[in-house]
Amino acid sequence: MSELTHFDAQGQAHMVDVAAKASTHRIGVAQGCIQMLPATLAIIESGTAKKGDVLGIARIAGIQAAKKTSDLIPLCHPLALTRVAIEFEAQNADKTRRDTIVCRATVETVGQTGVEMEALTAVQVALLTIYDMCKAVDRGMTITDVKLLEKHGGKSGSFVAV
Repeated sequence: MSELTHFDAQGQAHMVDVAAKASTHRIGVAQGCIQMLPATLAIIESGTAKKGDVLGIARIAGIQAAKKTSDLIPLCHPLALTRVAIEFEAQNADKTRRDTIVCRATVETVGQTGVEMEALTAVQVALLTIYDMCKAVDRGMTITDVKLLEKHGGKSGSFVAV
């Protein structure tokens, strides 16, 4: 395992110097789920939530979150993102499980550092937005399985989760 890069020789936290790194096309893809009651998913899919278009607003929240990641995560570099895409997939469960919405974020840039944190932040905030918009009917929703699925670009090359 390689060393943690956000600490200097004295063990103090610092922002990594990326000045000498080459700018390359970088992609980060993250995914997470929110589990809910079947009635909650039905409200979302029918578009009858009192606060409006749940997935449309969650999509915008995820995009905005990706753009603001460096404001939220102290040692992240501010990045000029070239693309943020947020996708949702509803999954109806059998009678023993809860219905789920899967959120996937794809974030791209051309730069000196990757966009994994931006993709992960986008997923989390999109899922939190779904929770916020539906909590009046289902406070038991659960956000689960947020993870990096893949990253491409840079010196370390590609990573694809198995």
